[in-house]
Amino acid sequence: MSQSGATVSEECVTAYNELKLSKKYKYVIFKLSDDNKEIVVDSTSESGPEYDDFREKLINAKTKSKTGAVGKGPRYAVYDFEYNLASGEGVRNKITFIAWSPDDAGIMAKMVYASSKEALKRALPGIATEVQANDSDDIEYDTLVKTVSKGTAA
Repeated sequence: MSQSGATVSEECVTAYNELKLSKKYKYVIFKLSDDNKEIVVDSTSESGPEYDDFREKLINAKTKSKTGAVGKGPRYAVYDFEYNLASGEGVRNKITFIAWSPDDAGIMAKMVYASSKEALKRALPGIATEVQANDSDDIEYDTLVKTVSKGTAA
């Protein structure tokens, strides 16, 4: 259980294991349920070069406030990055946790997501890198690969 009281649904662990172990998905996007009591799977993708689709889903994510107003919303995501090493030593994969919290999202939503993040990360073993992203530039593919690879990508 997180500081916010949100729990991680079993479907989150299942989807993550399908990404990590069976490579069924390239990414999994997670969100808080409307009542903020549980972290659930928002969307997944079959394996393939679908980074633009992933990025658009994060940028267009919506959340509902307690008053019922709908606005930009934070999300958690796990992406299995694959990149070539600049040294020519082959291909590497790194499972990356992305905490997407756009600057123009509601303050309450950002606080609940921030206080629930560790519970989700604890439920998903084997994450290589974590990235905090607050605007669309933070989730540009080249920017993330540079961060994930620590500058070793071609």
